Amino acid sequence: MTAPTEIPALTIAQVREGLAKRHFSAEELAREALAFAEAENPKTNAYLHFSPERAIAAARRVDEKLARGEDPGPLAGVPVAVKDVIVTQGVRSTAGSKLLANYIPPYDATAVIRLEQAGGVILGKANCDEFAMGSSNENSAFGPVRNPVDLERVPGGSSGGPAAAVAQGTAVVALGSDTGGSIRQPASFCGVVGVTPTYGRVSRYGLIAFASSLDHIGPFGRNVRDAATLLQAIAGRDELDSTSAFAPVPDYAALLNGAVRGTKIGLPREYFKGLASETGDLVTRGVEVLKRLGCEVREISLPHTDYAIGAYYIICTAEASSNLARFDGVRYTFRSADSATLSDMYRNTRGEGFGAECKRRIMLGTYVLSAGYYDAYYLKAQKVRHLIARDFSEAFREVDAIVTPVSPFPAFKLGEKLDDPLAMYLSDIYTITGDLAGIPCMSVPCGKTAGGLPVGMQILTKHFDEPGMFRLADAFEKAGGFGG
Repeated sequence: MTAPTEIPALTIAQVREGLAKRHFSAEELAREALAFAEAENPKTNAYLHFSPERAIAAARRVDEKLARGEDPGPLAGVPVAVKDVIVTQGVRSTAGSKLLANYIPPYDATAVIRLEQAGGVILGKANCDEFAMGSSNENSAFGPVRNPVDLERVPGGSSGGPAAAVAQGTAVVALGSDTGGSIRQPASFCGVVGVTPTYGRVSRYGLIAFASSLDHIGPFGRNVRDAATLLQAIAGRDELDSTSAFAPVPDYAALLNGAVRGTKIGLPREYFKGLASETGDLVTRGVEVLKRLGCEVREISLPHTDYAIGAYYIICTAEASSNLARFDGVRYTFRSADSATLSDMYRNTRGEGFGAECKRRIMLGTYVLSAGYYDAYYLKAQKVRHLIARDFSEAFREVDAIVTPVSPFPAFKLGEKLDDPLAMYLSDIYTITGDLAGIPCMSVPCGKTAGGLPVGMQILTKHFDEPGMFRLADAFEKAGGFGG
């Protein structure tokens, strides 16, 4: 049986090999992984709650398939963490909010169903910023997540819990969500791989909505192949999500053939202005690795980048104010007990239930959608979004991929930016553009600062070119790029 000390280093391939060689059963691995995660979780608060009954049941299904000589699936027996904005039938799904502290969904998200059909074993639900709103995972109603690389620092947000679980080794892979960088920034801060697929590549059915036109579900892994394998398992058309794409899903892992020589890579000049040297130097070294692999690197321009922050925070807050209107205390949320009238109940429930960041975004969104301001703000932001998407379309006529930083800086200390939400918003400049354009993008580790903090390099490709993105990232990883 696998020793507890080996669990944090397991990959999908090693789990499958261990099962095939009968070194352990899926149930044995699930029990050890649960015990290890529960013991380690107090250090980081990466998990909000565990689901041992569901995990053991899933593991037994894998063992039964193996006993019958059937293919148990590409994720057979693999311990997985799922961000708590993705609903799980019979398992609490809180979205990091007091409003949903006791919400037990009656159905599974499509991504969860597909994950388990592929043999995955969900250990539990991972912590996150409330309703996925934040860049540090300090906005959770159930306490912040601590970065396993440095427990005094944030793991990034909003998917800080899934990223920390993979980095800590309490999950082999994890599912997160990304609206403006909520997978890639935590991946960068924690030194793991994080992928935001093309909008529509993965069904959003069962994802508790923040901003519906920007939300994505995507994978975390400790290497590119694991992230690619998880994405393939959950991707594809879903009749329950009208925005999910009809595009066929390639075998991502089979396409990791190292064929990147001649790949044209663009470096947008707008993304390297004012970049801190400790981050910029590592990304530059990462680009040198790509050059040694035979990639052709050239400078490009994405001219509307400077307008991205304003457009993004108008669009996402407008959609958030609409989506979060459903949490009113009438149906399945926390309800304030101290209310004399229906309007008091609405007001008190939302006042007591939502945290400060959610209230801030709801108020901003309500304002930009209000009569007299809709055209001046929301409509104009959508026009800017189109210009940003056009920038990428034009760039991809010249290059195959775009490489940028993920964040202007590495993980910052807990509490350091809490009192300055505008500075937190501005830090998303490198990640929000990919979401506005709906293109696939990912963070891959490209070394550590002198203080030992991980830094990620972002790779972006055209719509549905996840294969090209993964191939470049995998070649970079194998060439030693992850170590900087």
